[in-house]
Amino acid sequence: MAALRLTRYTTLVVAAALWFLAKFVRYAFPPLFETFQASYGLSTATVGLVYTGLMTVYALLQFPSGMLSDRFGPVRVVTGGALVAAVGSFALVADSPAPVFVAAAMLVGAGTGAHKTVAVRVLSRVYPNRTGRVLGVFDTVGAYGGVGASAVVTLFLVAPPVLTPFVSRLPGAAWRGVFLLAGLAGVAFAAAFAWYVPRQLSSSDDADAAATAESADPTLADYLRQFSDRRFAAFILVTVLFSFSYNGAVAFLPLYLTDAVGFGTTTANLLYSLLFALSVVQVVTGDVSDRTGRLPIITGTLGIAGVSLVGAVVLADGGFLALGAAVVGLAVGSHGFRPVRGVYLVEILPDWIAAGGLGIVRTILMGAGAVSPAVVGFLAEAYDLRAAFALLAASMVGAAVVAGGLLLSERTGGAEPA
Repeated sequence: MAALRLTRYTTLVVAAALWFLAKFVRYAFPPLFETFQASYGLSTATVGLVYTGLMTVYALLQFPSGMLSDRFGPVRVVTGGALVAAVGSFALVADSPAPVFVAAAMLVGAGTGAHKTVAVRVLSRVYPNRTGRVLGVFDTVGAYGGVGASAVVTLFLVAPPVLTPFVSRLPGAAWRGVFLLAGLAGVAFAAAFAWYVPRQLSSSDDADAAATAESADPTLADYLRQFSDRRFAAFILVTVLFSFSYNGAVAFLPLYLTDAVGFGTTTANLLYSLLFALSVVQVVTGDVSDRTGRLPIITGTLGIAGVSLVGAVVLADGGFLALGAAVVGLAVGSHGFRPVRGVYLVEILPDWIAAGGLGIVRTILMGAGAVSPAVVGFLAEAYDLRAAFALLAASMVGAAVVAGGLLLSERTGGAEPA
């Protein structure tokens, strides 16, 4: 009986493992920038440009991967993406010229870009009654991919004696073992996804809905038509305001704490680490949203994040406890919002275009998040960091206000978009 219950979560385990690996392999690049320069004879600017290209390809794949999933099925897209990323990883295992490094990085960006948009839809279909909790677990596992990448890269750069039997067999330098492990894991997880997930999808899908989805051939106009629904458009505004605020805060929080607040580097880094350590709250908010509904949690978490950012600006001279509470509140509110956002978006989109629709939204969010650090940097130069964080606070509060309006209209008779 216990084994049966565990088998029920096979799709979650494999999808989360692939999401962890996708983040792992992307975030393995920055700790190796100096090594890449030495190995391939590239400048710092060139290595940075290559990584920008990787992340750009990743962002641009959100909508195409979702659209392909709507047309050809999610298993093919996720499995294919994982294998493409694995090929990119394997290309970095042996010594090679710089063009191979560039091509490998682009393959990693393309392969990992095909995962999350499609996986969110898969998980919502397999676990329709526990989607919030499941996406909370999924996002939390993925959040530690960057932490894992940093640790494993450091391990291979140091290459302790215990790794000697493995490292000695590599066709290149020890650090290339990071990408050999990533490639092997990618192939294994892709095979597991292709083998197990179709069974759970077929057993959980409603037959009529599945038939409709399989016969659908959505066009770009079908996806864009959703934006004519005012409630849907309003929620997109909520997510854009959040993404702008959160990405700007994450990029500049350490500098804000040292320059605007006056903390030492150690204290600032300690508080900054809390911002990521508290990502486990996603499991809690996702689970609670399954019981109370999505919009109350969305409004509440955005409200906490908004008030916390306001506090970080107003109480900049308030000392460690005040700023610590603000950072904790920002972490809880921001991480708590994200899995529920994904569930709500999937629920308000028609089934036959859910993956592609989510892909468009994720592309928009990434654009807003990419612009934010530049805007914050400009305001910091023109005025100061406190003024820049005031804008981020206003954006987060705005997101909470619009979400509150959606919640109020829902409770007073406003229908959710179909």
